[in-house]
Amino acid sequence: MLAHYGLERLTEEADRRWAAAGELLAEGDVLFEPPVATCTKVCCLALNYVAHAEESGLEVPPDPVLFFKPPSALTGHNRPVVAPARTRHLEHEVELAVVIGSVTRDLPQERWREAVAGYTVLNDMTARDLQLTNIAHNQPWDQAKGFDTFAPAGPYLATVDEVPDPQDVELTLEVDGEVRQRANTKQMVFGVPRLIADLSDGMTLLPGDLIATGTVAGIAPLKHGDVMRATVAGVGTLVNEVVFRSA
Repeated sequence: MLAHYGLERLTEEADRRWAAAGELLAEGDVLFEPPVATCTKVCCLALNYVAHAEESGLEVPPDPVLFFKPPSALTGHNRPVVAPARTRHLEHEVELAVVIGSVTRDLPQERWREAVAGYTVLNDMTARDLQLTNIAHNQPWDQAKGFDTFAPAGPYLATVDEVPDPQDVELTLEVDGEVRQRANTKQMVFGVPRLIADLSDGMTLLPGDLIATGTVAGIAPLKHGDVMRATVAGVGTLVNEVVFRSA
């Protein structure tokens, strides 16, 4: 079931405003918000790359494994990621995020494109010490993923024509110039069509919802003051500084 979101109308309005604005602003003069006006849920996929599952000491799941981040975890480009005092071990996870553009439920896999407004970059920040404690006690670990600012996204929403094949884009993440993560979305265990079909099976996806499609190998600890640069080729580079309240 799909309801038209009016994306074409919104695009025309955006073009009109750009034309009226004249010269473009410098990036440093812009305050970036998350690239969706509303978001009811951030759907995140765990262990969706074999190499990441292996480095985590976990098996590749036979079906997509879902967890959620709350909308309150979203923050924008050039905004700080703030780790609460209760954690001492924060890690980065660069991901391609799908932006939902239509009310979507029970969508067949072959029609997955009907649900997509575009794509953005998402850095799935994780309090790894808290997550590992939760796992050891067989407890849910959503909190370790869901603190405020733990879902930086952006800088932009790349429309579907700018990303003709989401299963063939490069992902990289640098920390202070050092490349820590690098892979291609063709290495996903479950691709975007399967994820949309699986998630919309009995659950309504709404315009502005995000699907974070999983991270690649290379996760590592961060320290206070580190600057992360998460890049999805053809989509953009998301930059965020790490702040530890315990520091």
